[in-house]
Amino acid sequence: MGVRIVDSADVADGATIGDGSSIWHLAQVREGAVLGRNCIVGRGAYVGTGVRMGDNCKLQNYALVYEPAVLEAGVFVGPAVVFTNDHFPRAVSPDGSLKRGDDWEAVGVTCREGASIGARSVCVAPVTIGRWALVAAGSVVTKDVPDFALVAGVPARRLRWVGRAGVPLEQRADGEWVCPQTGAVYHEDNETLTEVNE
Repeated sequence: MGVRIVDSADVADGATIGDGSSIWHLAQVREGAVLGRNCIVGRGAYVGTGVRMGDNCKLQNYALVYEPAVLEAGVFVGPAVVFTNDHFPRAVSPDGSLKRGDDWEAVGVTCREGASIGARSVCVAPVTIGRWALVAAGSVVTKDVPDFALVAGVPARRLRWVGRAGVPLEQRADGEWVCPQTGAVYHEDNETLTEVNE
């Protein structure tokens, strides 16, 4: 199937790009980054050193995914999303000297299978976005997001549950939710949602 890398993209020799993946105009993929099969890295997107992406991930235009982020299979990262990687960001040390790459501890954002991060959201590391969760556009995520949660706001809070299709679920009975698009059934217990047929 091959890999498509346009001429204006900057892909380090030490990056691993899976079959069927496309790296578009002005995107940068750093050394040690690993992209699975059929990934798309949009125009101007950045994939940091050692970032790991599973199969079928999409990074939309100008998304900034800083190391050591991990994206499992099927993750969607919308336009201009930012994943941070520093607890206490500073350009200089207390003595005024310029900080170096080795004098701080990088922390990452983890996106579980099927998660989607809406346009211009900021995920403040370290956080984990759960399986099939949906972060609404413009949100600021400062704490972990449960599987199947729809979160929005600054800071992001859970508003609803969504299924694998991304459609808000409808409550059918106490603790039981159904996807109006697929008919899949989910069970809620103590702020945790699971698929009934898992």
